[in-house]
Amino acid sequence: MIEFIAVNMAPIMFASLIVFLLLGYPVAFALAANGLLFFWIGVELAPYSGGTIHLSWPLLNALPDRFWGVMSNDTLLAIPFFTFMGIVLERSGMAEDLLDTVGQLFGPIRGGLAYAVIFVGALLAATTGVVAASVIAMGLISLPIMLRYGYDRRVASGVIAASGTLAQIIPPSLVLIVLADQLGRSVGDMYAGALIPGLVLTGIYMAYVLIMTIVRPNSMPALPKEARSLGSGVTSLFIALLICAGVAYAAHVYLTPTYGENADILGATVGVAFIYAVAVLDKGMKINLMSRLAQQVIIVLIPPLALIFLVLGTIFLGIATPTEGGAMGAVGALAMAAAKGRLTMDVIRSALTSTTRLSAFVLFILIGSRVFSLTFYGVNGHVWVEHLLVSLPGGEVGFLIAVNALVFFLAFFLDFFELAFIIVPLLAPAADKLGIDLIWFGVLLGVNMQTSFMHPPFGFALFYLRSVAARVPYLDRVTGKQIAPVTTGQIYWGSVPFVGIQVLMVALTIMFPQMVMHYKGAGAGVDPNTIKIEVPGFGAPGQDNGGGLGLPGLQPPGGNPLDRKPADQGGGQQNPPANDLSQPPSFN
Repeated sequence: MIEFIAVNMAPIMFASLIVFLLLGYPVAFALAANGLLFFWIGVELAPYSGGTIHLSWPLLNALPDRFWGVMSNDTLLAIPFFTFMGIVLERSGMAEDLLDTVGQLFGPIRGGLAYAVIFVGALLAATTGVVAASVIAMGLISLPIMLRYGYDRRVASGVIAASGTLAQIIPPSLVLIVLADQLGRSVGDMYAGALIPGLVLTGIYMAYVLIMTIVRPNSMPALPKEARSLGSGVTSLFIALLICAGVAYAAHVYLTPTYGENADILGATVGVAFIYAVAVLDKGMKINLMSRLAQQVIIVLIPPLALIFLVLGTIFLGIATPTEGGAMGAVGALAMAAAKGRLTMDVIRSALTSTTRLSAFVLFILIGSRVFSLTFYGVNGHVWVEHLLVSLPGGEVGFLIAVNALVFFLAFFLDFFELAFIIVPLLAPAADKLGIDLIWFGVLLGVNMQTSFMHPPFGFALFYLRSVAARVPYLDRVTGKQIAPVTTGQIYWGSVPFVGIQVLMVALTIMFPQMVMHYKGAGAGVDPNTIKIEVPGFGAPGQDNGGGLGLPGLQPPGGNPLDRKPADQGGGQQNPPANDLSQPPSFN
């Protein structure tokens, strides 16, 4: 029995960790306690393991170095920066302004509020990167409006929760930072690879809303005319965008001789800055060149878009690292909040408190995972997992299906940080051995782990929405009508279609890997059949002596020995004089 336990320490240790987590112990302490407990057991059972356990008490001396490796990891600095940026933006009222403005823009069409929520969810994901902030903000602001104008409660709840989870996959997602760190890959590459899948997922959400407006038109009515406080003015907005494009193109042409390839970015910056300045002056001086709708859309949308470019644009262009981009984003968020007059000490204190709490949470989980991995690797756990996964039928496809099914199942019980710190390090070596690109694999897991926010009954996005949705009937402050509450069952059922969409996105990412693999760029293709290697011989420049053993102009002492002719025995031709070995050779 002892020998059986010793040989199978790895699966027993992994199963014990799952039991610890299901019992509700904090993740960081469960990891560390499990690692230390099985370290002691492994040391005692090492003589009975037949060489499969490589643990001894001096190995614990490696823990300080492993802890220092976590604390000195520069990549993880991006987590507090992006967290601080997202919380400051959420406190600054940016989400409220975006939802109100974009809701007015899409309001005249059926399902317009749902489109607005998805669009704003994508924008918040690209600026905040924090799921909780996005879901809570949109739940507080848009859910009462959607209920006021007759939206189906399940549809409204599902759209809000799903749109908030876009912060999981659209850069600058915190999950992508952790995945890149666990997979040993660049955060910039992970961001570039996840961008298109995130946008495609946003488009599928909108396609679902479109289908629902056709199948069940009464579930998502258009805003009534009296609710459109900004009035009409889409034509004015369209003209303003054309003028912006014209100015950008003219600036591009003017700057091309001086700045070359960077002229397109500089030209676009000039065009956007020009139309933003015109809108601000038009509103401030009441010139009324634009409609109120056009003014508000330009003034509200351009600052967050500029912040997105400041953060993601500089990372993708190679100007800044993700950590530097996060620092610039934090400064930009402070500037935006100050410009709106909402930067107070309470906002800064709240943002710093939340940032410190989340950063400490991540750091403690990482330290616990280092203790766990030290023991798990010491009992050959990585070999056990690798053999288990690589030997699955179906090769690479079978591996991807099995792994995604496992992550989908575990997402019912574990959140994304737990999955990233516990499961991903075990899966990465097997994926690498099968030749799977780890950036693609990381994005695939990120899309899959997004379902952990939407799974009933443990999805965190559902909990966030439940915390801000009405639990009892209330009087609407605009219409004066009594609004029925949103039940927990309606929130859960509303999330089910979006969980299906996320599973569909996992399948699309497997079927079309180029959505992610574009991060490598289009390298110049080389035909091996066109490669020709010529090795010159000894001799003077431009002369080939036929030796094929040296470089042009390299003349050995006494000439090329291959060019020497045998002595003429009968003609009296003398052999060349012997080389003078007392002098260094001449290469002239």
